[in-house]
Amino acid sequence: MQLKPLVFDRYVAPARLRPQVWRLILGLGLILVCYSLWMGLLAGAIVLMRGASEMQVTLGAIGTGDSPMSLIFLLLTFLGMGLGACAAVRWLHHRPIASLFGPRAIVRHDFLLGMGIFLLVALPGVIWIFVSHDLTPGVAFTVWLLFLPLALIGLLIQTGAEEVVFRGYMQQQLAARFASRWVWMVLPSVLFGLLHYAPTEMGESVWLIVFVTGFFGLLMADLTARSGSLGLAWGLHFANNTLAILIFTTGEALDGLALFRLPFSVRDTDAILPMLAADIAGMLVVWGLCRLALRGR
Repeated sequence: MQLKPLVFDRYVAPARLRPQVWRLILGLGLILVCYSLWMGLLAGAIVLMRGASEMQVTLGAIGTGDSPMSLIFLLLTFLGMGLGACAAVRWLHHRPIASLFGPRAIVRHDFLLGMGIFLLVALPGVIWIFVSHDLTPGVAFTVWLLFLPLALIGLLIQTGAEEVVFRGYMQQQLAARFASRWVWMVLPSVLFGLLHYAPTEMGESVWLIVFVTGFFGLLMADLTARSGSLGLAWGLHFANNTLAILIFTTGEALDGLALFRLPFSVRDTDAILPMLAADIAGMLVVWGLCRLALRGR
């Protein structure tokens, strides 16, 4: 199925007003600056709350997300990334912030559609994990419920910021300047995968996980282009991260609010290969169902 030019052109049109590559490069730099400034503000808040002597320890805990509050703080750090993209489109490209997302009604509809399709496809896998794995209990259910609203807001911010930067800002600006999908689909997806490069936590599995993450980004880039909004990609990303952070983790990082821990380490490449293969298969099923849902659009 080919892209429908009107849908994709409408999504990219605001970026075509000022498509220069130098603006994009400056915009990415501005995103880094805004992210760094936001991190500085958070560090300052930590100093005020806990004192300068505790800042390094607290920042280290936030980096791993190994407690409810540190995980929520980690998710909130992504707000700086999202604000940076908003600043870039306003100050460097002189277009509305809303143009990063697409039409509001479509974003809202597709976000819920993406969540629903993901949960439908993921349900058999969740049942299989419960049946076939000896799970270790994670955080107490009462604690999980207490922090759940903040965690969901944090996940909306984290997934939304990543979608705004990679499938919104970068994909739109590159598509406005280059016709090749190798540029506007593949390049942001490669960078998205590399953003998740964490050898300390992932060990020898790191490049496998980077590949799977980049592949996920590539599928989200395709759905964004076909739907003309961030809604589908954002909904799928949010549902995926909710499952991977709030339900099941392997315990190395981002496990501060997980209900269950899987009985193997992400560093154990042999153990996680079947899980990664199942992830890729599930992604392809979700992607295919989303494309079917878009056929009438």
